Amino acid sequence: MHILIAPNAFKNSLNAEAVAEAIKQGLQQSMLECRCECFPIGDGGDGTGKLIVKKRGGIIVNSEVHDPRGRKVLSSFGLIDNGRTAVIEMAEASGIGLLSHDELDPLCASSFGTGELISYALDEGVNKLIITMGGSATVDGGTGILRALGVRFLDGEGLDLNQLPAELIALERADLSGLDPRISDCEIVVLCDVENTLLGDHGSAAVFGPQKGASEKDIPLLEASLRRLRDVALMETGKDMASVVSGGTAGGAAAGLYAFLNARLVNGINYYLQITEFDRALKNADLVVTGEGSIDEQTLHGKGPFGVARRAKKRGMPVIGVAGKIPLESHAGLSKYFDVLLPIGNEPCDIASAMMGTKDNLVRTSEQIGNLLAIK
Repeated sequence: MHILIAPNAFKNSLNAEAVAEAIKQGLQQSMLECRCECFPIGDGGDGTGKLIVKKRGGIIVNSEVHDPRGRKVLSSFGLIDNGRTAVIEMAEASGIGLLSHDELDPLCASSFGTGELISYALDEGVNKLIITMGGSATVDGGTGILRALGVRFLDGEGLDLNQLPAELIALERADLSGLDPRISDCEIVVLCDVENTLLGDHGSAAVFGPQKGASEKDIPLLEASLRRLRDVALMETGKDMASVVSGGTAGGAAAGLYAFLNARLVNGINYYLQITEFDRALKNADLVVTGEGSIDEQTLHGKGPFGVARRAKKRGMPVIGVAGKIPLESHAGLSKYFDVLLPIGNEPCDIASAMMGTKDNLVRTSEQIGNLLAIK
């Protein structure tokens, strides 16, 4: 039996490559005679960029940029397609992982460093940018990125607003005259791992603000700031940041790049599977094993395991999903794409302990999957 192992990362625990290796180890320890092929996946979340660069045989370029609090840090981006395409990972420059818990403050955190990475990539002569936005610390609507590329955000007196997004409420005009002209010659593709739009109860501030340190008092301020940015963007560019699906990705950075840079927002997992030629690997498989930290109804809205399972099902292939958490009751939508869903936990424990045990639990669960498959 040829088993294709294609998991996403288990967030805050193991990256996708480590998850795939743990599943492979368990299967190989089992009684099942099988060949295992690891194909770790990313849906636009943290780590997706590095997987793309590795799968496409690219190179990594190191650069110094500013982190979300304005400190200089060593970061990097990838080059693929013989240097014609840059792969920018927002988490590398503007990620929540660059800050301590006490430093989280989306009213002050800026995506400026990601814009610096884009500028450095343009210095390399690229004509395409692939940007993965998962894991950001920001809710600035991409204004930091845009400032790094030459856009000025001005108040009613024509003065620069520099403390963004906190000062966006005073925004009157966006001056695009200084925008790096090289951007106009670039195709920009933004990989999105959520479908949330920019504003409202399911928007950037309400949903992602608390994850990035926003208090209940901060959320209305962030919402008002993003709404003001949307109004000015509509006036300056004719594009509505609030209407585009997945515009809420990375604190609205996706919507900002859509409006000001003509970026194309795409479903992250579909684009990833296409650019890494996942279907070629599927042709050789008899069974697919996928997974991530949680598989539930939200998985069906563009998450990595769903993208994998949907392609496998088009070929009539069985799919097993493993996760730290699955629904207690059966779900018709999930059952359509996953033949088996298994939680990897083996005893009651707190979340911190469960995360620490992720690797061991994946190995043990996968070994039992193999033993079940070996029963004649």
